[in-house]
Amino acid sequence: MKEPAEHVVSPRGRRRVAVIAGHVGDAAVAAAARLDIDPRVRASALGALDRMGALSDEELRAALHDPSAKVRIRATALTVGRAGVSPFPLLDDPGDDVAAAAAWACGEREAEEFGAVARLGKLATEHSSPLVREAAVAALGAIGHPDGLPAILSATTDRVAVRRRAVLALAPFDGPKVDAALRQAAQDRDWQTRAAAELLTDPE
Repeated sequence: MKEPAEHVVSPRGRRRVAVIAGHVGDAAVAAAARLDIDPRVRASALGALDRMGALSDEELRAALHDPSAKVRIRATALTVGRAGVSPFPLLDDPGDDVAAAAAWACGEREAEEFGAVARLGKLATEHSSPLVREAAVAALGAIGHPDGLPAILSATTDRVAVRRRAVLALAPFDGPKVDAALRQAAQDRDWQTRAAAELLTDPE
């Protein structure tokens, strides 16, 4: 007989119990793990509930406000494919990792969030964290809305990781400004940025 989650002392053991619950369809155990004191256990419980189709929109929204960044990041990833729960508010999260995850999730959603392109554009050009700027640029490229192009073009002159991502994000766009940015990127000192520009310039 398996040991109940509340009798498992270590967080690692409780996390294992939560993950297994998701694979065997034990919603009660996974739901109990959602209240665990350890954020890693709570994050695993979210995934377990989602796996078995037992995670409600209300529970997911609550997880987006969890005090732990680990849980908020996991919850943000789970909003992809859920029309009723938006990652948009977490673009303003104080944690850079969380904001970057929210940007990624915005780019992966089937329906474009109202105001997301404008907000992602500000993040791509003004956020203090290169990680967030890079994620925002990638999301703008995935969305492919023309209003996002100015921010992507601006990001092609950012630090190397951001501008490399910005070049790739130009793929859905065309026009003289895009061509000029690709020509400039083809001369970049970073070889991966040059390679990305050459790929888009000559996809054959």
